[in-house]
Amino acid sequence: MLAERLPPRLIRVESGQAAVELVAVLPVVVALLAGLWQAALVGHASWSAAAAARAAARAQALGGDAGRAARAHLPSRLERGLRLVEAGDGRVTVSVRVPSVAGLPHPGRAAATAAFAPQR
Repeated sequence: MLAERLPPRLIRVESGQAAVELVAVLPVVVALLAGLWQAALVGHASWSAAAAARAAARAQALGGDAGRAARAHLPSRLERGLRLVEAGDGRVTVSVRVPSVAGLPHPGRAAATAAFAPQR
């Protein structure tokens, strides 16, 4: 209805406005999605580190190999950055390198500690 009342030259000027707005907003949407994906990767790495720490502490308490147990509970892409610290009192700390989304800075490491009393 409004287009019928406007002169034809004004209608032609606005013909590409939606495309220009899309091009202007697209980088913001891509950055937001990359940030959300990075947050999901941090959460997954934290969850995996906690599971690996529990498995390693349980293995250490039973006299097994804590490192092998931790690796068995980690996805293969997190195994490369695995660090394991065993304490004598049954505590095991596992930290893994969080994968980064392409183009974003490295987010750091996710760590978890678990403890089981020795069962020997």
